[in-house]
Amino acid sequence: MKTGNILENLGMASLFALVLIAAPVRAATLETEEIVYEIADEAPAGTTERFVAQPFGDVSPSRTPLASFGPFHMVASDRAELIGSVETETPAQFAALLRAFPTLKQIDMIDCPGTGDDEANLALARMVRRHGVSTYVPDGGSVRSGGVELFLAGAQRRAAPTAEFAVHSWRDEDGYEADDFAANDPVHQEYIAFYREMGLSDAEARSFYAMTNSAPHDDALYLNSRDLARYVRLD
Repeated sequence: MKTGNILENLGMASLFALVLIAAPVRAATLETEEIVYEIADEAPAGTTERFVAQPFGDVSPSRTPLASFGPFHMVASDRAELIGSVETETPAQFAALLRAFPTLKQIDMIDCPGTGDDEANLALARMVRRHGVSTYVPDGGSVRSGGVELFLAGAQRRAAPTAEFAVHSWRDEDGYEADDFAANDPVHQEYIAFYREMGLSDAEARSFYAMTNSAPHDDALYLNSRDLARYVRLD
């Protein structure tokens, strides 16, 4: 596992200043009974999958769940534990969770290696934000790749000192990564706009995006909660 002074790893990040051109995105509204969420018809390059797998042992909920909805396990009427990746069906599973447990207040992110469907991941994150649910990474918790976007969705974001985060550049189906595209290419806009939705200022959103893309797709940069707090406000 790589650790160390994040600032030493980010010498190039300051050169990745972005002046972006907004690109319209066609959206298709999908309805799951009473919960409505949106997923773009066509994902821009690099948004199909973001995943950092690592041996994590046999992870199970801290107690017998009241109910489980995909990777979400309800360990109390107002608290879920997240163990696993976000996939295409996860937004619908979360919608079912909200119908069954409308008192949900917090998601404890125990082990989230990322997502196999980046558009579904962003849709899920917007649902979390819209319903005012907080996110928390406990001692020893690990949130990686696309899971970091889900963490950012929390109405309040908290992380223990030993919490682990891993970020890296996205890579599209043709093998191109973020820095293969010009800084003003519309491909970057979806993430910048998403970070602004999650409460980051424009400058913070661009800085955070540049930091994540400073690490190649196959060589993730590992952060602790103090490192992350240099880019994202934690509560």
